[in-house]
Amino acid sequence: MEKSLTVKNTVLGIQHTFVMFGATVLVPIITGLDIGVTLFAAGLGTLLFHVLTGFKVPVFLGSSFAFIPGLLAVGKSQGLPYALGGIVIAGLLYVVVAIIFKFVPYDTIHKILPPHVTGPMIILIGLILAPVAIQNARGDFSKPIVDAIGVNGCWAVALFTFAVGIFVKIYLPKFGMKFASNLPVLIALVAGYVLSIILGIVDFSAVAKADWIGIPKFTLPKFSAEGISIMLPIAIVTMVEHFGDILAIGNVVGKDFIKDPGISRTLLGDGLATSLAAMIGGPANTTYSENTGAVALTGAYNPIIMRIAAVCAIILAMIPKFTAIIGTIPGPVIGGISILLFGMISSIGVKNMVDARVNLGNAKLLIITAAMLVLGLGGATFELGALKLSGLGLAAIFGIVLNLILRPKDITSAECD
Repeated sequence: MEKSLTVKNTVLGIQHTFVMFGATVLVPIITGLDIGVTLFAAGLGTLLFHVLTGFKVPVFLGSSFAFIPGLLAVGKSQGLPYALGGIVIAGLLYVVVAIIFKFVPYDTIHKILPPHVTGPMIILIGLILAPVAIQNARGDFSKPIVDAIGVNGCWAVALFTFAVGIFVKIYLPKFGMKFASNLPVLIALVAGYVLSIILGIVDFSAVAKADWIGIPKFTLPKFSAEGISIMLPIAIVTMVEHFGDILAIGNVVGKDFIKDPGISRTLLGDGLATSLAAMIGGPANTTYSENTGAVALTGAYNPIIMRIAAVCAIILAMIPKFTAIIGTIPGPVIGGISILLFGMISSIGVKNMVDARVNLGNAKLLIITAAMLVLGLGGATFELGALKLSGLGLAAIFGIVLNLILRPKDITSAECD
């Protein structure tokens, strides 16, 4: 029985490796950082996070997209090592904030973040990611895949992958295949990949060129006032997003991770993982919503699964051949399953508000929710010096402030009726 459980967790961990891979390696592809180092840093950072949070929170830490503009700006003006130095300091800002929250009472945190604020935050996480899923599903018009099968063909591959994911999750249990039903992402990706090979839209040229064994090209950071000034404000936005991610995974699992292990410890783990990644030449880490969606879809909540995924990432970092193979998965295949994953996250946010009995017939609660959704999705941007807020960060801060203005007291479930 114990052996069976280990095999099950290992397969589930491999599935989460597939889930995080595309987004994690996209950051170094865009910025010029080393892919192997990025995977190594993601795996190592995830393990560090789990140690610091008492092995309680089932999250994976992958590359943060929020730092891409800063990496490009500093990389162009001073070089990537100075951008990495800025990320090291940005990660340490997490540590400072974590220490502050250590002394903030639990009840105060929930007064600041009631369900009518946290619900829209979680909804926005999925909806903000939605265009990424659609872009992948319809294919990149600059790539040969569209020339080979056309845009409609890309959608056919995406919808096939999507359908396989649904079939695996809903119908396999009826055939007594309960374990297989916990692998909708992995099985759907493999099925979509096989179809893509049959259609002749998989490019294996990168696989042929890749080595079997390779040591990642680790790089030490350098520090400058410019690099720090550009990267540090970004951490304010990602810390707000961190709250949303921890609330989301908590709602999926049915546990309050804000209370145990505590937001101070999750912030500490995220920040130190980010600093560690930059110290060896990798991009900033962040809690991955893609993997949260997979947890919601599979119902497998054991945190050890994420640690297995982290070990897989570290191994992959040193096997360029396998990394190249995973990198050949066409965008429509990734997009097809992403439609399901990102939609699951938004649905969790809706469930969060329903479970808390948030009454949107209350004008003040409706205004807070409506304003957050529009600001989060409408492309609004607020700039104050080097600080730039948009998307989830802007919506979350606006919602928190508006809630304090309209409803300074905590709202219980009963008061919402």
